[in-house]
Amino acid sequence: MKALHVITGLGVGGAEQQLRLLVRNLPVDCDVVTLTNPGAVAEGLTADGVRVTHLGMRGNRDPVALPRLVRLIRAGRYDLVHTHLYRACVYGRVAARLAGVRAVVATEHSLGDSQVEGRRLTPGVRALYLASERLGRATVAVSPTVAERLRRWGVPGPRIEVVPNGIDVARFRFDPARRERTRRRLGLPQDAYVVGAVGRLTAGKRFEVLVRALAELPDTVWLLLVGGGPEENVLRRAAQRVGVADRVLFTGERPNEPNRPNAPTQPAASSGSTGSTGSTTGPTSTDLDLPALTSAMDILASPSAEEAFGLAVVEALAAGLPVLYVSCPAVDDLPSAAAPAARRVQGGVDSFVRALRQAHAQGPGPRSAPDAAHHYSIARSADRLMDIYTAATLGVSSA
Repeated sequence: MKALHVITGLGVGGAEQQLRLLVRNLPVDCDVVTLTNPGAVAEGLTADGVRVTHLGMRGNRDPVALPRLVRLIRAGRYDLVHTHLYRACVYGRVAARLAGVRAVVATEHSLGDSQVEGRRLTPGVRALYLASERLGRATVAVSPTVAERLRRWGVPGPRIEVVPNGIDVARFRFDPARRERTRRRLGLPQDAYVVGAVGRLTAGKRFEVLVRALAELPDTVWLLLVGGGPEENVLRRAAQRVGVADRVLFTGERPNEPNRPNAPTQPAASSGSTGSTGSTTGPTSTDLDLPALTSAMDILASPSAEEAFGLAVVEALAAGLPVLYVSCPAVDDLPSAAAPAARRVQGGVDSFVRALRQAHAQGPGPRSAPDAAHHYSIARSADRLMDIYTAATLGVSSA
């Protein structure tokens, strides 16, 4: 089977890194097209030996993007097209059908109750989504919570399949030597109690709650913010305003792992020109990747009130961290015994202050991965997705 994955962008993000893990674990010949932003994950995919094409799309209404994608799909003679993220789902489904590919699967990574991929849901967004959804064979939800949201939107239940996000549990396994090395590189004091937060620095993630909570906590408590985004300057100003700027560390975007320097590399090709536009340079093995940064933390806090899955929480659990969260379907969909160190926090700054004080006073626990982390292994997710691919290519459809 030959499959093409179409995604909106390939900067560092949950959906993007999930795609890289899936491609590694699927027993399928996979190529990838990114509509925009062939960033760090594109570099990682090419380092893995995957062909990545940058479509060079300019904005949401690029009139030449659709025929360009149609030509690319026809030339590749793909058996199946798998789309990821809203814009890629709309364009990719239409392009696949115009190119004669009927086996089309889409994954819904970031659908909330009131927003999709951090943007407010409007009647127009919903109508366009539903119209294009009918062109596919199946829509994959990353959690039962997202599946229910899709049903409320109007997607027929038999067309919805649940395939949870997966993680490479072994990569996040706690290593005390890595913890010591990483904390030293970050310049953390030996007695620092590190509250970690991972995700795009956007208003919807509500990381300012943690910055403000830090001002009410002892001076030995630090905040490690892993991610990049438009709210970084807002968060920096907030930290200065409440007097904790010297205890907040911003790492910027960090991949799940460094690109492998000895792997074959090929730059991301641009379908709009004769040359290539991707970079072959990227993070090296000496860079601080996400598992290393997670090892430096003492607890993970996730104040976002609306999540589709909660990948950062699951990765933290795999590292043996206690977790405080407001919204995490990945945990809430399992029995409480599967993640005993995960605690739901209701409320804002005051609630996190109380919860963090209590966790700090309790001290460190065993850094072993609970059942929840093993439940969400990437191998299990890839096996489930292959069943959906097989049904789609055989023409099995409930639509």
